[in-house]
Amino acid sequence: MNQYEEKVSENLIEWKRKDENNMNRNTIISVVYTITMIIGILVCCICDIAISGTLTWSLITLSSILITWIISIPIILFGKKGISVAMVDLSIFILPFIYILSILVKVKEVFSVGAIISIISLVYLWINYFICYRLKERKLLATGIVFLVTIPFTLLINIILSKRIGEPVIDVWDILSVFILLIVAVAFIIGDYARRKGYVR
Repeated sequence: MNQYEEKVSENLIEWKRKDENNMNRNTIISVVYTITMIIGILVCCICDIAISGTLTWSLITLSSILITWIISIPIILFGKKGISVAMVDLSIFILPFIYILSILVKVKEVFSVGAIISIISLVYLWINYFICYRLKERKLLATGIVFLVTIPFTLLINIILSKRIGEPVIDVWDILSVFILLIVAVAFIIGDYARRKGYVR
């Protein structure tokens, strides 16, 4: 019994050590990533001031880099555990970002169209997140369902864009895309069925 407890204790210590090493590595990567982002912002601002005499287009770059950092840094720091935090960040900041972007480019349609597309995209991402979370032990099935879910969302976005900017609702490429998504989805679902039945390891 003592040997068993010692083995468990050793495994826990080893697991904790690996977790700490991964955290230290991720922290270093996140610091380098952040410094790179800051350098990018500074270079854009310096170039903008040198050319225009003030901050103009660099504000668009600055806001884009900032939201990219806010969304991506939890994943860099915590790996898979940070995905949910990144999703929450995206849900909170995407609409303010699009509003600021519409002001910077001085095009109101950027917000009116972008806000609708962003909300639909957020719903799509959250649905996929919960699908992957609930079916994390059945990755093939989860992937197949994700591809299936993509089809109605693609059509919905096409309908909205057609009403807003006068694009056709469905063209040849849309039909081809839906057809490919359907084939890939069915292939993954069949693959999951075959694995569960023991036909494929």
